[in-house]
Amino acid sequence: MNDNRPIVAPPPAGLPAVRFEAVAKTYRRGSGDEVRALQGVSFDIAPGEFFGLLGPNGAGKTTLISILAGLSRASGGRVTVMGHDVVDDYAAARRCLGIVPQELVFDPFFSVRETLRIQSGYFGVRGNDDWIDELLRELGLADKANANMRQLSGGMKRRVLVAQALVHRPPVIVLDEPTAGVDVELRQTLWAFISRLNKQGHTVLLTTHYLEEAEALCGRIAMLKQGRIVALDRTEALLADTSHQEVRFKTDDALPQDIACQARVTGRIVQLSAHDAGEVWAMLTRLREARVRVEDLEIGRSDLEDVFLEIMQGERSGVAS
Repeated sequence: MNDNRPIVAPPPAGLPAVRFEAVAKTYRRGSGDEVRALQGVSFDIAPGEFFGLLGPNGAGKTTLISILAGLSRASGGRVTVMGHDVVDDYAAARRCLGIVPQELVFDPFFSVRETLRIQSGYFGVRGNDDWIDELLRELGLADKANANMRQLSGGMKRRVLVAQALVHRPPVIVLDEPTAGVDVELRQTLWAFISRLNKQGHTVLLTTHYLEEAEALCGRIAMLKQGRIVALDRTEALLADTSHQEVRFKTDDALPQDIACQARVTGRIVQLSAHDAGEVWAMLTRLREARVRVEDLEIGRSDLEDVFLEIMQGERSGVAS
């Protein structure tokens, strides 16, 4: 076994890796009006779990992550990491976390290797060059180790942020939109590495707008809407609990209005949701009557995006009983 591999100590017996207990957050606008960003959010993340936190913009995901990281103070409730309260035992809680933020924040005066050594020092970690070398290699940064941070592309800076989050070998990894705007190569590299760390025992909390990533990676998913949990269940249960089918095809023709109003269109690709085979047949008949030329027709079960839209539109509940 590689001696540089992270060793993940479990939390005290019976405790989750992360616990949110009735977390509330209220902001006051300049006008004096109150904004309730979080309204009694409660859920646990088990040790070693790969957990997804989904929601539209403004749902409260980043606010919840900021409270977890100690960057914002909750108006009510409690958050713990590996049994440590993020307020009363902040230093211990923060040592257990590795957080990859959305924003590209970096110090322009240091090389990649120096940046990682400095980040290690913040957690009192020294003599970890072997682990830094492994991070550089696994994240495709080995040839950039001595490059100044200013010289890196946006994608390479994103890789350094991931390495910074992992350099002190935290048992809990928080990924806040880690692949937003990055290339396919980085996505594949990142998920291969993070999945391996998860199998070694690391707990992973992921927020993402790429729902196919959440569907492929996360064992359980919570969905936030307007500061409340509106879905919380195993990924396969959320997917199995939909009776919808998906119709997917390509076309260069304009859709009839009654079809267009319910379609998701991305370039030439059209996606439609149907409740049953009869509705699928009716859609295809309508397209034929409108002389819409259809290519690469596929009919299959709904994916997580369909489930997400159903729940956000209030068409179903996704909270496990």
